[in-house]
Amino acid sequence: MKIGILGGGQLGRMFMQNAINYPYTIGFLEPDAEASCSIFKNSFTVGDFKDYTSVLNFGKDKDVISIEIENVNVEALKELRNQGKKIIPSPECLELIKDKGLQKEFYKENHLPSSDFYTVQNRNELLNHPQLKYPFVQKLRVGGYDGKGVQIIKNAEDLQQVWDEPSVIENVVPIKKELSVIISRNENGESCVFDVVEMVFDETLNLVDYLLSPAEIDDKIKNVAKDISIKVIEALNTPGIFCVELFLLEDDSVIINEIAPRVHNSGHPTIEANSSSQYDQMLRVLANLPLGDVCIRECSAMVNVIGDPKQEGEAEYVGIEDLISLPQTYLHLYGKRITKPGRKMGHVTVLGKNKEEIVEKINFIKSKFKVIAQ
Repeated sequence: MKIGILGGGQLGRMFMQNAINYPYTIGFLEPDAEASCSIFKNSFTVGDFKDYTSVLNFGKDKDVISIEIENVNVEALKELRNQGKKIIPSPECLELIKDKGLQKEFYKENHLPSSDFYTVQNRNELLNHPQLKYPFVQKLRVGGYDGKGVQIIKNAEDLQQVWDEPSVIENVVPIKKELSVIISRNENGESCVFDVVEMVFDETLNLVDYLLSPAEIDDKIKNVAKDISIKVIEALNTPGIFCVELFLLEDDSVIINEIAPRVHNSGHPTIEANSSSQYDQMLRVLANLPLGDVCIRECSAMVNVIGDPKQEGEAEYVGIEDLISLPQTYLHLYGKRITKPGRKMGHVTVLGKNKEEIVEKINFIKSKFKVIAQ
C-alpha cells in the first residue's frame, strides 16, 4: 500500500516515525524544501499542496491520500477520488473545515453546541453590522493557523485593527477551561476516543503553552465532551482522525470551539502516555486496520518549545542537559533550522504519578530549556 500525505511539517514527521514500523510506503508533498519531513529524503517530494496539478501528479501512484494540513487543493483530491484513490478525510469534509464560516453553519445545522456568530465579507460590513457589540472575536474564514487569524476586539478603539477579509464574528464567552478531544474513525465505522486533555494558552502568542492529560474535570463534564466529539465525527461521516477543541464555560456547559481534520498539537503526549498514539491511530485509519487501545498509561503533560519572541536565526537549544536529567521526560525537536518569534520548534512530554509532580517538571523545563538564535 502506498500512502500519500499532503504536507510535510512536524505532524508528518511524527506520523512517519510511527509509520516506518508498518509495511507501507509513505510519501509527503511539501513546498518547503527544508520542512520537518525533508529528513525522509526518499519519501519527500517538493511541491505545492495548494496547486491542482502538483497534487494530482503526487497522488497518481498512491492508494490512499491524507493530510497533515487543511489548506490543500480539494478539487485535485476530488479528481483523484474519481480515479479510484481513497481520500481520508473526504474532500467535502476538508472543504467544510478549512472555512470557519462553513464550520459554524455545520454546528448549527447538526445541533452541536457552539457560540453565537455571524459572518461578514469585509471590514465595512463588520463596522456597520446591526449585531456588532463588544467584546467580540474575529476569525478569518480561511488561512488561519497556530493562533494566527484570530483576534479579540474589546472596544471601539480596537476597531482600527479589524481585518478587511471574510470573517466569522463570535460572541466572547466566559471560558473556564479549554479542552481537546482526539477521536478517530476507520472505514468500517469503528471509532475510538482519547481521554479529554486540558490546554493552557500563552495569551500573547495565542498558542498552547502546555497541556495536561487527563484534564482536571469531573466525569460528567468528561462524558459530555466525549459525547459531543462523537456526534461531530458521526455528522462528518468520513473516516479520519480529528481534534475537537472545546470550551468549558463558567456554568460548566461545554461548547465547540473548532475542529481540526487531522492529528493535532494537543495529541502529542499520546506518543509516550497512551498505549496507541494519535499517529498510530492515523496510520490504522488510513490502512483501515482495527483501531488501537488508547488508554492512558500515566498522567502526562506537554510543553511546547516556542521560538524566542525577540530572536530569529539559526536555532540553538540551551539547557538540553538539564532537561534530559529529569526522569520520564521526552524531547521532540522538529528539525527546523531557523527559529522565529512564536514558531513551534518542538515539544517536551513529561509523565508522572500526579499533577503536582508534573507541574513541578513543567516549571523546571520552562526555566531551564530554551531555543534562541545563534
